[in-house]
Order: sequence, then C-alpha cells, then structure tokens
Amino acid sequence: MAAVSTELTEPGGPSGSGGLGLRARTARRRQVGRWLLLLLFAVYFVVPLIGLVEFSTRKTSDFSGGHTLDYWKAIGDAPGLLDAIRASAELAVVTSVVSLLLLVPTMVWVRLRLPKLGRLIEWLCLLPLTIPAIVLVVGWAPIYLWVNYFTPEQYQTSPLALAFAYVILVLPYMYRALDAGLQGIDVQTLTEAARSLGAGWFTVMFRVVVPNIASAVLNASLLGVSLVLGEYTVASLLNYVNVQVAMFQVAQSQAGVSEAVASASLAVVFFLLFALSFVGRRRRGGVEED
Repeated sequence: MAAVSTELTEPGGPSGSGGLGLRARTARRRQVGRWLLLLLFAVYFVVPLIGLVEFSTRKTSDFSGGHTLDYWKAIGDAPGLLDAIRASAELAVVTSVVSLLLLVPTMVWVRLRLPKLGRLIEWLCLLPLTIPAIVLVVGWAPIYLWVNYFTPEQYQTSPLALAFAYVILVLPYMYRALDAGLQGIDVQTLTEAARSLGAGWFTVMFRVVVPNIASAVLNASLLGVSLVLGEYTVASLLNYVNVQVAMFQVAQSQAGVSEAVASASLAVVFFLLFALSFVGRRRRGGVEED
C-alpha cells in the first residue's frame, strides 16, 4: 500500500508533474490535429473558389494572356441574365418568408398544444430529403400545368411560381434550424408569462417567441436563400429560368461570364454568412451585458 502511494505521489507518477506533462502533450497533439484538419478543409474549399475567380478573370484559355474584368463587366449584357438574377432574388425572399410563416407558428403551436404530433410534423418536414428531385418534379409537373392554366399569360413564365416547390424543398433545412432554436428556450414558460400579462397570440408569437429565436430564424432564412439561389434541377425540368438555368445557358457561349456570376453569387452567400455571425455575436454580447 505504501509502495502504491509513493508511486502515485512521485514527480514522475501519474498524479505528479509527469502526468501533467503527459496531459499537456496530449492536449497539444489534439490542438495540432484540429488545426491540420481545419487547414485541409480550408484548402479543399478555398482552392476551387480561387480557381473559379481566376478563370472568370482570365483573358485566354491558357495562362499567357493575363487577367481582365471584361467578363464581370459583361454580366449586364448577357441576354436574360439580370432578369434571372432579379427573379431568383425575389424567389429567395418569397420562399424564406412563406416557409417561416408556415413553420414558426406550426412548430410553436405543436410544442404548446399538441406535443404528441411533434414526431409526425418532424417526419413530414424531413420527408423531402428522402425523395429525389426528379421524382418530385414528376409529381409537380401536372400541378404546374394547372397553375399555368389559371395564371394570366404574362405571368406564366415567371420563376416566382417555383415558390410552391421551393417551400417544400427548404422545409427539412429550415425545420432543423428552427427546431434547434426552439430547444434552447422554454416556450411554455414564455408563452404562459406573456398570456398572463394579457398578450394575444399574435403578440406572443412575434414579440416574445421570435425575438428569442432570432439567430435560428436568421440561420433558417440563410439556408433557404442559399438553396433557392443554387437550385437548378427543378427549375430546369419545369421550364423556368432562374439564375442557375440562366448561367447554364450563358455558359454555352460565354463561359467566363457564367463563372463571374457564380463567383459573385458565392461572394453574396459568404457576405450573408459573415453578417449572420456578426449579428449572432452582437446579440450574445448584449445578453451577457444584461
């Protein structure tokens, strides 16, 4: 027993400076491993983006012609490209707003009044992830025939009609983001406190619940916008021209212009991500100060 006690308290023993040194070395190895993984992921994602920007500014197909911004300046001259960009931006806003108005009240109401339906709502929202886009289009095609039949002729080719399909496509991603936000607050207590003070359900929803899940709402909105701006399959098969379809058409004759638009769209998404992280950090700082 004495021998064991001596071993445990010796400087080189597990509980002495040797043990502390071993833990420090292990922590350093883990930190180095994390930085190496981060570097590998950065190279994996950043190198193609640099290549995309470089190609969109290249004068010739080889590396001998230098660089130019002519492709970027020609974005406004590409036929139908600006209209497609404008329509996709409007479509992203409409899809995100409609999805939030559909999901947030439903998820809050299920948590408050119908908790047993939580699994069913989750299954319905995640179902589009398990169905290939081509199968969804086969089911949507007859519906869109009727939509075009009852739509005035001047609006039949508007990509805004894709909002019906895109709301379904973004459901799984926006549901997960909002669900994470709702799990971080006590919806039941907040609602009961607001109702006891005389607040109506509209006030409870938009002045109590939504401000407490603002970061989750922003995350969900960003996911919806990213998916809409990057979607090609559904729009192409349903014969609507969004920004991805327009980029594909322009690439047939002006590949550099198409790559410039792709670079610009990625820059917009990165800006939104940066702005979102800044808003989230600012909100956390304000909560800590309070």
